[in-house]
Amino acid sequence: MSDNNKNHDSDAMKHLDAKDQINKRTQEEPNSGETDAMIDEISSAGLGKVKMDKFSQQRPDKSADEMLGWHTLDKETLPSKGKFYPTDLIIQIRSAKAKEIRHFSTMDENNYIDMEDKLNSIVESCTQLTVDNKKLSYKDLLEEDRIIILLSIRDLSFPEPENKIILKGKTEKTKRQVDIELAVKNLVPSVVPAEIEAYYSERERTYVIKTRSAGTIRMQPPTIGVMQEITQYLKDRQEKEVDLDRAFVQVLPYIADDWRKLNLPGIFNLEVDYKSWDEKKFMVIYRLAEKMKIGVETTLEQEYDGEIATAPLDFPGGIKSLFIISDLAGELL
Repeated sequence: MSDNNKNHDSDAMKHLDAKDQINKRTQEEPNSGETDAMIDEISSAGLGKVKMDKFSQQRPDKSADEMLGWHTLDKETLPSKGKFYPTDLIIQIRSAKAKEIRHFSTMDENNYIDMEDKLNSIVESCTQLTVDNKKLSYKDLLEEDRIIILLSIRDLSFPEPENKIILKGKTEKTKRQVDIELAVKNLVPSVVPAEIEAYYSERERTYVIKTRSAGTIRMQPPTIGVMQEITQYLKDRQEKEVDLDRAFVQVLPYIADDWRKLNLPGIFNLEVDYKSWDEKKFMVIYRLAEKMKIGVETTLEQEYDGEIATAPLDFPGGIKSLFIISDLAGELL
């Protein structure tokens, strides 16, 4: 979600800031007085759009993947537009099974780490990534693409109309009250500024930015794997009672491109290099990270009688309502 118009200095540790907007329920982790600060430093997510019509249509000739319940996701519908993945990457999803939903139901919504674990467990189980018939990890997905994938898995898992998540909204001109479904079709993708997009490299599948003060910089939005490693780094710093350089944590997700190399020693090396930057290089990279956010806006939009209706993006029943139906009315006889 884009929030570039806010004062960045006062919001420096809300990485991509979108999870707090989506969940709005994150609280202090039990037995840890420092977790709130950690949450502010690493929270991020993103939303985009997925074409779901193919999931409901009956086709006369089904592929083997479809027979097994796997459906191909259009990368263009993701917030990232698939730009940071290999060109031949295939992303497939399936519906969540009972055992996966049972595991998800144990989520502690007051514990950020546990919430992240449960969300990632659904993505890991119900998503497969392949390049030239070789499997990749779900950790290679961009963090900002994750919620779209989760919503798409939910649509496959609960296709019944009564299982929709409905938010209260209103039309912009006439102020009429309307119901707006929390669905990928009603999400509004944010836009990376043209000045940043101009440096996207189709060949390298990342931003290659030439600067006067800092030379050539390669940056991109973080993957799930990168954010998991950063979470471990922050936990390690907290347990050892080591002060965090908040500015470093802000830029770290954008300069760490491969989660496979991003262990604690790897992050330490990046921090050593970061401390050698002069003020101009820091300023450039800091502002680039600020503008390189992808995702969706904090409101949903839907056309209603010729005008646009909007509703705040939220999960009324909490993040658990993704896979735990909160309204029993449709099930009770």
